[in-house]
Amino acid sequence: MKAIILAAGYATRLYPLTKDMPKALLPVAGRTILDRLLDGMRAIPEMDHIHLVTNHRFAPAFEKWRQAAQTHCPITVHDDGTISNEDRLGAVGDIAFVLERARIDDDLFVAASDNLFTFPLSDFAADFRRHGRDLLLGTRIDDVDTLRRYAVATLDGENRVLSLVEKPQEPQSHIGICAIYLYRRDTVPLFPAMISEYRAAGKRPDAPGYFAEWLCKRKEVRVYLAGGECVDIGTVESYREVCGRWTN
Repeated sequence: MKAIILAAGYATRLYPLTKDMPKALLPVAGRTILDRLLDGMRAIPEMDHIHLVTNHRFAPAFEKWRQAAQTHCPITVHDDGTISNEDRLGAVGDIAFVLERARIDDDLFVAASDNLFTFPLSDFAADFRRHGRDLLLGTRIDDVDTLRRYAVATLDGENRVLSLVEKPQEPQSHIGICAIYLYRRDTVPLFPAMISEYRAAGKRPDAPGYFAEWLCKRKEVRVYLAGGECVDIGTVESYREVCGRWTN
């Protein structure tokens, strides 16, 4: 299994904190957000290579981080060549960029680099092995304003996705999908097809959830429901709030 960590955003809503530092390297209770993500990824033993994709501005910072990172498998930092929020590839575009550059032909773990969560990934990976289907990580979110910032899924009794909508104004359930995914090897080649379809329609697949939304209309996709919290840090205020209550 290979992993792609998405770290090519510019986090402009977090300025000035992210003017010269990527969001993923901001500290929370003494450790970076990215190091906390890696802690969780260690629970997936079959993961044998991590690919982190970033933009040209932040590539040196991530390369410096890579050299000191404590990890269970090799990490490669990929510079997608973009230099501003205006010319970014978008999350799905960056996934396709790494898939082509690294010639990935394997099961694929995908995660946003700014994920903060309180649940282990071991059960998520076990569900993927048990059912052998593309898998999204979901959690219950009761606050509707918060839910609007996530992809929202409706499920059948077996946790198969009936519908998935990225950032809906009127959520149809309380199942928010975190930006953490496991895709089967035979799903990986579909990323370029989705990008071509979106570009033809004049759309830009910025969020990784857009691929999952597209995929659910074409094949069976499941959701693993985690019992903990998944935190979306989108503003300076939300970052300070997390830092105030995160203690370990």
